[in-house]
Amino acid sequence: MDIVVKGRKTEVPERFRKHVAEKLKLEKIQKLDGKVISLDVEVSKEPNPRQADRCDRVEITLRSRGPVIRAEAAASDPYAALDLAAEKLDARLRKQHDKRYSRRGARRLTAAEVADHVPDAATLNGTGASRPEEPEPVPTKKIGSLEVQGDGPLVVREKTHVAAPMTLDQALYEMELVGHDFYLFIDSDTKEPAVVYRRHAYDYGVIHLRTDPMVTQAPSPDAGGSLGG
Repeated sequence: MDIVVKGRKTEVPERFRKHVAEKLKLEKIQKLDGKVISLDVEVSKEPNPRQADRCDRVEITLRSRGPVIRAEAAASDPYAALDLAAEKLDARLRKQHDKRYSRRGARRLTAAEVADHVPDAATLNGTGASRPEEPEPVPTKKIGSLEVQGDGPLVVREKTHVAAPMTLDQALYEMELVGHDFYLFIDSDTKEPAVVYRRHAYDYGVIHLRTDPMVTQAPSPDAGGSLGG
């Protein structure tokens, strides 16, 4: 397996490619996950001078026969960003390795226990779950039935993934592995798409989709016709 290094709207010097190979030791990674298929490193540049301290972003994506693990970080130069992203990747790999190793003799984690076993996880509401001090409330606005925080820019990026049905617990776990605030999955109970996401009050939300039977039915031959007199 080779490490693929690519730049998005920026050139990647050979010196940085060598640094990536030295920083991301394949032998060490394969000890933690022996089923690794590919390891991609993407470097991008932020042209906004106001973000000079975070102008270089590095995203590391590890694909294996298990869940995808992703780690990203931004810094004032790509080398520092790589170091930060590599630390996150290592922590998530170790957590996955520990869970896989202990799964033989232990039960699966519940959704409420994810925060205790996954780094940087938000804490679920409910009996027995700790709840950290709430931060200052973030201004929200309603768009349809959703609450949107702040006025961040919209970024349109299309991706297609092959997904096997999974439980809510597994979706929460894999969301933490990729370090995102939401995760789209196929619910193993309903066989329909669903999204789990972080809410501003340090808990999770779930959006379920259901197929509308009225939409899937063929239109009636009388639909749209005039009323008889």
